[in-house]
Amino acid sequence: MDVQIIALDIDGTLTDDRKNISNLTLEALIEAEKKGIRLVLASARPASGLFSIRDQLKMEQFGGILMSYNGGRITDCAGNTFYEISMGLTMTRRILRFLEELPVTVIVDDGKMFYVTDKNGYKVEYECRNNQMQCTEVGNLADWLTFSPIKILLAVDPMKIYEVQEQIRNFLPEDLTVVRTAAFYLEIFPRRINKGQGLCDICRILKIDVRNSIAFGDSENDIPMLKAAGIGIAMKNAEMDVKKASDMSTLSNNEDGIPYALRALNVI
Repeated sequence: MDVQIIALDIDGTLTDDRKNISNLTLEALIEAEKKGIRLVLASARPASGLFSIRDQLKMEQFGGILMSYNGGRITDCAGNTFYEISMGLTMTRRILRFLEELPVTVIVDDGKMFYVTDKNGYKVEYECRNNQMQCTEVGNLADWLTFSPIKILLAVDPMKIYEVQEQIRNFLPEDLTVVRTAAFYLEIFPRRINKGQGLCDICRILKIDVRNSIAFGDSENDIPMLKAAGIGIAMKNAEMDVKKASDMSTLSNNEDGIPYALRALNVI
C-alpha cells in the first residue's frame, strides 16, 4: 500500500487520557512526514483547538491539513480555507430554544470564542482549556445569536446521553444530525458534514486516491472516516461500533497504538 495520508482523530486517539501526545507517537508521525506522508488532524474541535498539536507535529513544514468541526471546515496549516459548511441561523435558533428544555449545557462558537449561558456549566472550562479559547457568557443563546455556527456542542451527563440524543434526533430536520463525540458530548451539525466526506474531499483536493490513506479513531463520529480510508484503524479504547466499522484495531491511546499500527503495516 502506497500510504500518502494519515488521518488522525485527536481526543482518545492521538492524545492519551491526559491530553498529551507521547514522545514515541510524536516521533513516529514526524518520521512518516519525512517520508512524504501528509498528516490530517480530523477533529470535532474548532480549528484553534488543533494549533498546538499542528505545531508539535511540524505539520506546516510538511503540508499537513486541518479538518475541524468533524469536517465542517477544512484548512491548510497556514489558515487558508478549502471549504466550510454551516447551519442556518433560523433553524439554529429554533434548536437552541428546544434545547432549553433538556438537561444539557449548550456551547456554540464562531471559531474565535465560545458562547454559553453559564461559564460554570458542565464541561465548559474543560472545553475552553482543550481548545485554548476564551468563553463569553450571554443571557439567552437563541436571542443573542447573530451568526450561523458550524455546529452546536452539548455537554451531557454520560448516564443520560443516549436518552437525550434520541430526543434531539426526533426533533431535528432531515438535513441535521446529532452524534456522540465523547462519553459526555453530543454535537449537532449538518448531515452532509462528516469526517469520511472530509477525508474524501481532502484527497480530491490533493489529487490523492483515498485508498492510499490510513485513518485512526475511537468514537462514533470517526466511523465515516474509518470506512472511507484505505485502512481504518480503531483504537483498543474505541467503542464497539467503531471497532466493527474498522479494518483492524491497535493498542489504546495510552499505549502508543498509532506507532504500533504504523510499524505493523510497514509504514514507518
